[in-house]
Amino acid sequence: MNTESDITLGSMSTRLRALSLALLLGSGAVSAWSQAASAPPNREQVERRVTSTGSLIGQSSAAKQVESSGNVDAIATRDRAKALHARAQASLAEGDVAAANRFADAAARTMMEAVRLAAPDQVNERKERGDFETRLKSTRSLLEAQQRIATEKGSGARNAELTQRIEAMLVEAQKLATSGHLPEGRRLLDQAYGASRAAIGGMRSGDTLVRSLNFANKEEEYAYEIDRNDTHRMLVQVLLQDRRNASNDAMVEKALQASLALRRQAEEQAARREFDVGVRTLEESTRELVRAIRSAGVFIPG
Repeated sequence: MNTESDITLGSMSTRLRALSLALLLGSGAVSAWSQAASAPPNREQVERRVTSTGSLIGQSSAAKQVESSGNVDAIATRDRAKALHARAQASLAEGDVAAANRFADAAARTMMEAVRLAAPDQVNERKERGDFETRLKSTRSLLEAQQRIATEKGSGARNAELTQRIEAMLVEAQKLATSGHLPEGRRLLDQAYGASRAAIGGMRSGDTLVRSLNFANKEEEYAYEIDRNDTHRMLVQVLLQDRRNASNDAMVEKALQASLALRRQAEEQAARREFDVGVRTLEESTRELVRAIRSAGVFIPG
């Protein structure tokens, strides 16, 4: 059994991580943890905390979740929480309020861990869904900016097909996410985000906005161009999957092979730490990818 010296209040980061599980644990846990944040507590506060923690461990929906999960580690951790709670009760009965407070705090944190072990998929899925919604919002904002810039540049009509494709990708990504296929939806959403970002980059390529990017050195600029090149390679797969045919395949393939050769050349230059020339070679490689996409009849800025 752990000695009293083994029990600590834990770091603030541990408290924050535990609080993120509040939706699983219910109002009892929120109350216990908000009280645990204030120190030093008096006997009445500790009595409430011990009672609240006991309910959390033995009667709450979180306790039922741990019990029904069948997860051996989660149940063992719950049992440790019970033992710590028993020590909190004993300390309170002996009049040692400070020790009772520490054991109650440790019992609550241990129960939080039991819940995490019992439902890691639920916790992870909640985070993933939150990330999905955040990326969806940013992609929509990016698409709006893309349409606005296209109008400013007088290329709104040519940009229309790309915009429609990106909008269709967003709709499909949402359908996948809501039908239980969140990872697939997120991958498609990331592709839509990359497509819009590449379009904006292409339209702004000659503007001060992009040329004024402050890179610490040429190696950092090379890394930026690698990312831009990778994005356009992804776009080839996304935008041309249903557009390649006998009439355009030769032109598309020629541009793709030229881009690949230039990419390899840039990587060799970077290996020799010739980042300045490597940046220019990568820009040429990316232009070949734009040419490949356009050869299939899809307009993309650049």
